[in-house]
Amino acid sequence: MICLERVAYEIKNVGLYDLVLQDALKLALAQTLSQEQIQKLLEEYPEILEAYKQTNVEYNISNIHLRTINTEDVPFTCKDKAKRINTNLARLSELEKYTLDFEQSSILVIIMSIEFFVLFSVQYFIVLLGLKSWQWEIYGTFALSVVVAWIYAKKERKKFERNKEVFIHLYDETMGLLHELEDEGEICINDLMIRSSDEHV
Repeated sequence: MICLERVAYEIKNVGLYDLVLQDALKLALAQTLSQEQIQKLLEEYPEILEAYKQTNVEYNISNIHLRTINTEDVPFTCKDKAKRINTNLARLSELEKYTLDFEQSSILVIIMSIEFFVLFSVQYFIVLLGLKSWQWEIYGTFALSVVVAWIYAKKERKKFERNKEVFIHLYDETMGLLHELEDEGEICINDLMIRSSDEHV
């Protein structure tokens, strides 16, 4: 569901992917790379494609480079498959953020930021406001916030794992349906590819 030609173009020309380009240059032991060379590297080194996909997920850009199927263009016998593919593509777009490792997700960053803020507040209340007589209660509140943050992070990790499994299952199902329709001669997956993104304009 990803257009390697588009990926290679974006890695070469879009500043968002400079770090991915640097990784590709290191692997190729080169100073510059053409779009064709980058595309070849994507096929040889899956880690470059993974870095591209991860960058997209972090910036809420979809890695699904397929447009939905116009159900009017397929025969009646294939409409259910086409509708299922379209439904799956929409659901995959929703679940894509869960393909990122939880440790690299913005949720964990937010949790950690809140805890640092709480710790700073604790120090502020005890030292600057002179509430030494209340320090154990204040530290207790901080400890409680750490426990709450830990429980919440654990819950979110499970949510990530669960949704990632759903994503993988839907992805495989959708690819299977796409290949079935292509084998039946009703669609051409290549024609459904979105070859450029408005996200980078």
